[in-house]
Amino acid sequence: MTLTPNFPSGHWTFLTNHTHVLLCLVRQPEATLRQVALEVGITERAVQRIVRDLEQSGTLTRTRRGRRNSYTVNADFALRHPLEAHRNVGDLLALLASGRPPKSKG
Repeated sequence: MTLTPNFPSGHWTFLTNHTHVLLCLVRQPEATLRQVALEVGITERAVQRIVRDLEQSGTLTRTRRGRRNSYTVNADFALRHPLEAHRNVGDLLALLASGRPPKSKG
């Protein structure tokens, strides 16, 4: 896991911090929230709030494993905005995790 975000601070990104946190937890389900915060470039407290939001919505499930937590994503959870409500979290994560850009049309 990279410890420093690879974008200049103060610049906007296409995805929300909720998406960034979710992607980190899909890649490393047993990561600490501190590790996620460093990867995303936000505070640990902000990650805690985001994880709570994701848990309350049913997008994410936390399982205690000894002294650590492990996170599982509900890939069938429908995306919330009307423009993408026909897709689910699994579709989004498959696109982001593929490592290859989609072929452009035209």
